[in-house]
Amino acid sequence: MTVAATRDTATPAPHIPTSRCAVSPPSAVTVSPGTGRGAVDPEAAVAFLTQFYAETSPKTSFHSRLRDVRREIAATGSYHQTIEELTFGARVAWRNSARCIGRLYWNSLRVRDRREIDEPGQVAQECVEHLRDATRDGRIRSTITIFAADRPGRPGPHIHNDQLIRYAGHRLPSGDVRGDRQYVALTDRAVALGWSPPDPPGRFDVLPLLISSGEADPQVFDIPPDAVLEVPLRHPDYPWFAELRLRWHAVPAISNMPLVIGGITYPATPFNGWYLGTEVGARNLTDAHRYDLLPVLAQCLGLDRSSDRTMWRDRALVEMVRAVQHSFDEAGVTMADHHTESERFLLHVARERNAGRRCPADWSWIVPPVSGGLTQVFHRYYDEPDPDARPAFLPAPTAAAVAVQPDGASA
Repeated sequence: MTVAATRDTATPAPHIPTSRCAVSPPSAVTVSPGTGRGAVDPEAAVAFLTQFYAETSPKTSFHSRLRDVRREIAATGSYHQTIEELTFGARVAWRNSARCIGRLYWNSLRVRDRREIDEPGQVAQECVEHLRDATRDGRIRSTITIFAADRPGRPGPHIHNDQLIRYAGHRLPSGDVRGDRQYVALTDRAVALGWSPPDPPGRFDVLPLLISSGEADPQVFDIPPDAVLEVPLRHPDYPWFAELRLRWHAVPAISNMPLVIGGITYPATPFNGWYLGTEVGARNLTDAHRYDLLPVLAQCLGLDRSSDRTMWRDRALVEMVRAVQHSFDEAGVTMADHHTESERFLLHVARERNAGRRCPADWSWIVPPVSGGLTQVFHRYYDEPDPDARPAFLPAPTAAAVAVQPDGASA
């Protein structure tokens, strides 16, 4: 079964023996690699096409496709990838993501091809449609939207938010912060660019999208409320927990990591999986530089905070994770738990090795932030991450990146 040649595709690609491409690439066309941003290295294109033809069954012959790509690079400095190549590249980039525990599902990634779009307003509109398409009333679907690539002399669009949905961190006159402390700087920037925050400011105000084209300043675009599914948090045993009025959004869509496929860089490619309960309960709501809610929860639970040796943080943390997992389950919103996902990751590792492939993994990201020793992923080593592996999602550009460890690792 081949990947449907459509703009939106989620059809798995077949596997074929690697011996299919055990040939020398044609060299009838002489090329000179372009220079500057957006110029494609022909050898990167050759390496990608070799892998693509080894793992899928394209209708066009390898020699013919390679000859066409070489000619296009020689003439323009870049080339246009087919929808099948784009889909395969995006999926393999996920497969290569050493920090992601949810890679068992890499071959089911739904690809939304929007490479014709580079204008910020249209990018924002499609980001909103991405959220609606991926949310599906809580049945979260792994999805990526790919916007215009960098081309020689014409850079693609850039999304400055590290995820499509983030909550604002409002500076108060008292010096305190209301909301997500990690996003104070992004909130300040949005305000400086013209965003009008709610008055009074809340703890869970969705930030606007900041999107730029080329070297222009970012433009600000609000996300309509109907595109953001949120889950009110409750605890299965403590009715008073609901009085804390906590909530979290359903879709972790990472949006500032460039995607590189076959030498082509796509700077704006928002993609999502679904949350792990520990990402929200043991990190976002409880990290000291985020919402820092462990002291509040410990007080509500009546825990002794006189000493670290009372393990009050540990006890409060487990109850927060329980509340998050329970709330998402009761709301019918997809959320993985760290025990099940750990087992599935080891299944992915086994499948990759059976396919003759390495499975690089960053241990510090794969092991969950709570009860790590109770999961099988804790008790072993993994292949070292390869920063040169391609296709890949690359770290966010330094100028636009917020110094964070993004959640949504199951994406």
